Amino acid sequence: MTIQTPQKRVHMVSLGCPKNRVDSEIMLGQAEAAGYALTGEASEADLLIVNTCAFIEDSKKESVGAILDLAEVKALRPGTRLVVAGCLAQRHAEELAAELPEVDVFLGTGEYDHLAQRLGLATGVAVPQTTRKPRPEYIADHLEPRWIAPESFSTYLKIAEGCDQACSFCIIPKLRGVQRSRTVADCVAEARQLVERGVVELNLVAQDLTHYGEDTQNPEALTQLVRALGQVDGLRWVRLMYAYPHNVSDALLDTIAETDNCVKYVDMPLQHASDRVLTAMKRKTSRAEMEALLANMRRRIPDLTLRTTFLVGHPGEGEADFQQLLEFVKEQRFHRAGCFAYSREEGTLSARLADQVPTAVKKSRVSKLLKLQGGISKKLLSGLVGQELDVLIEGLSDETDLLLQGRMAGQAPEIDGVVYVNDAPRDVGRGQIRRVHITQAGEHDLVGHVV
Repeated sequence: MTIQTPQKRVHMVSLGCPKNRVDSEIMLGQAEAAGYALTGEASEADLLIVNTCAFIEDSKKESVGAILDLAEVKALRPGTRLVVAGCLAQRHAEELAAELPEVDVFLGTGEYDHLAQRLGLATGVAVPQTTRKPRPEYIADHLEPRWIAPESFSTYLKIAEGCDQACSFCIIPKLRGVQRSRTVADCVAEARQLVERGVVELNLVAQDLTHYGEDTQNPEALTQLVRALGQVDGLRWVRLMYAYPHNVSDALLDTIAETDNCVKYVDMPLQHASDRVLTAMKRKTSRAEMEALLANMRRRIPDLTLRTTFLVGHPGEGEADFQQLLEFVKEQRFHRAGCFAYSREEGTLSARLADQVPTAVKKSRVSKLLKLQGGISKKLLSGLVGQELDVLIEGLSDETDLLLQGRMAGQAPEIDGVVYVNDAPRDVGRGQIRRVHITQAGEHDLVGHVV
């Protein structure tokens, strides 16, 4: 009689941005290679992992809360191990180790490839808590095991790590290190692997997408990558996200326009429109330069969907500066725009500036900008009523199981709205791209039926 040992299980809490999600999938890939199965129930897990975010104060609080929650689970399940990874571990490993002895291992942003080694998943010999590497150098390649959810049809391809910019408000370069770009060939190899696993949509991400290749003396790397991904059989949609308003060549714009599977959508964080505030932020583009760039993008890429992000309440931002930003938003008529209140982060240049903006003023400005943008978004979406659009079907609606939901090319996963699909034929399934006739529009979402 053979007695089988129950398979060990791993539970992951992944916080923060899509770039963090890729890192989480790398760690899960290592655990899976060591024989662990993923579970959605923390109480069933033998290994608990929190991949933290530390970009702003709210994200740090969320990360600490998640750590404490899993520490309670660990206390009730002897033998379970707890790993804290990511940006918070990179930034505060020593302090956290002193306060949280229940954490078995801290992994900084340059140590994701060491999860199995540090926990002894293969050897049985674990390496205890340790301090972070002060200068992250790691970036995964296509040979790294990566866990992808079963039947996934959309995911992220991280093409670079780190950031060489010096925005005065941002802590990312200290958390992630300098820019490290993967080769075009390596990114394409991973893309082919993902397509073989059922992926039809790839969203290209990096801390600074348009700086991709600059560190390897290949300034046209992003153009080359988009062209190469255009030749990958089975890859239906490629999307560019976190494309900063510099290093945007005409060749890149023309390649986006000409490459069939590259959706005509660019996510470009602009942060502000007041030259005075942009200078204080140490951004590299002025309002006039941004206006010229946006006009060129729209001219070269017909039917372009533009998404951006703004930061309000930066130290020294006056009412006149904020009004300039509102005017800019009215003039540019972005399809989508996120807005965040400035967070005073220790270790950044902006944190040392005088004239910090009161919290109430920051919140008010966020509300005003989002209200303005909401009206613009609704009007632009209303212009799609009566049209037929390609929609990537995601499955049953989050609102009701009587509807399907999906996304058109102008809607990125998780951050934009969706298309609700009614009266769908029975052969319509997840991961399909189907033609949908649009019948209604709201501020974020559309409604339609399959043609």
